[in-house]
Amino acid sequence: MSAVTTAPAQAAGPFDAWLDACEHRDNVDWLADARDRAAAKARAQGLPTSKSEDWRYTALRPLLEQGFAPAKTAAQPAPATIDRCMIPGLDSHRLVLVNGRFAPELSHLGTLPAGVRLGSLREVLDQDPDALAPTLTHLSSAHDQVFAALNTAGFDDGMVLLLDRGTIVERPIELVHIGTAISGGPPPLAQPRHLISLGAGAQAQLIERYIGIGDGVRYCTNAVLEMVLADDAILKHRRIQLEAGSAFHVSSLYLSQGRGSRYDGVNVGLGGAWARTDLIVRFGDSHAECDLAGLYLAGDRQLIDYHMDVDHALPDCTSRENFKGILYGKGRAVFDGRVFVARDAQRTDAAMSNRNLILSPSAEIDTKPQLEIYADDVKCSHGTTVGQIEPEMLFYLRSRGIAAPLARRMLCLGFAGEIIDALGVEPLREHVAEQVGQRLEHATL
Repeated sequence: MSAVTTAPAQAAGPFDAWLDACEHRDNVDWLADARDRAAAKARAQGLPTSKSEDWRYTALRPLLEQGFAPAKTAAQPAPATIDRCMIPGLDSHRLVLVNGRFAPELSHLGTLPAGVRLGSLREVLDQDPDALAPTLTHLSSAHDQVFAALNTAGFDDGMVLLLDRGTIVERPIELVHIGTAISGGPPPLAQPRHLISLGAGAQAQLIERYIGIGDGVRYCTNAVLEMVLADDAILKHRRIQLEAGSAFHVSSLYLSQGRGSRYDGVNVGLGGAWARTDLIVRFGDSHAECDLAGLYLAGDRQLIDYHMDVDHALPDCTSRENFKGILYGKGRAVFDGRVFVARDAQRTDAAMSNRNLILSPSAEIDTKPQLEIYADDVKCSHGTTVGQIEPEMLFYLRSRGIAAPLARRMLCLGFAGEIIDALGVEPLREHVAEQVGQRLEHATL
């Protein structure tokens, strides 16, 4: 999200290791120039402070204290370990990254339809960089986000998904990010970079999952995803953030939509000690639709932060933002959503909702849905709620012999069910419901 204040920033010193360790293997002038500009921007911009509106509620200190640095060597978990992380019954074209690098021996792309290019970003840059020149880094470079700039300067690998005009991929495409520890050296930093470009009328479904392997592993993911939807293209995108409990997670999503295109995104944030996600949407033409839904759980001293910036610069576009949060223990969450409607964006239809369930007195939510409207022919709304489980409902279940932890799980799953159901794919929906239920049943209040 672009900064809305000009507050002074801290020195970029804590991130010097991220920049100094960048080792580029690119023999591509346009990418080298983009990396140099991004590194210069990160150094000049420095770190946001609490005086920056976008970082008012989220302190960077816990992240900076970890001493993360880009990993020099690649980790190689055993295939059997990876298999245990897969979702039973999920039939997909699977691409696996380990600490930000493509792992071909763990991936199963299968037979792809004609008109689909799916694979490693590094391989495409080495073999056919001109295929990425029109899109890679273009969306992210238009915004002043220091973590996205750090990613541009330092990414090594990621996923590329290019669909030709009219191409339809029936099976879901699954992108699995695996974070794990590396022996020796500082805790590893992974900076995967992903590019999705759908031609006119193309359709696909992407399931993006972040998982950690190992007990108490400490690592950081700083991911950037750029998505370009041409006219009438449709993308269903499901994101499940289930990082290890000691991990740190930063992700920035940039979406550009053509005329009549549709983006349907569902975000679930459950893992990590500290997690921040930015969703930036720009409509490039009219009659486009963007649907953003999300569910987050924060407990056990977790911080989960979602920021949205949806810019309606053109008429006749629709956006929906519907996020729900459940907080327990000493968990903290931040929801900061902004919908901007320009003067010429007549007949905009936008609605933003953030509802939260607080299970313990020590939990905290900072919620700030915003509408900034300059057009006069619009249909816009926003709202937020913060509440607790109704004692009568809990008593009703307890009176029928249901133990308190299970009763709490049932009531919270009822609250979250709308978002879980929106995931659509049954094995994924069941997997997320089980992960949410386990956390709620064993939550420390």
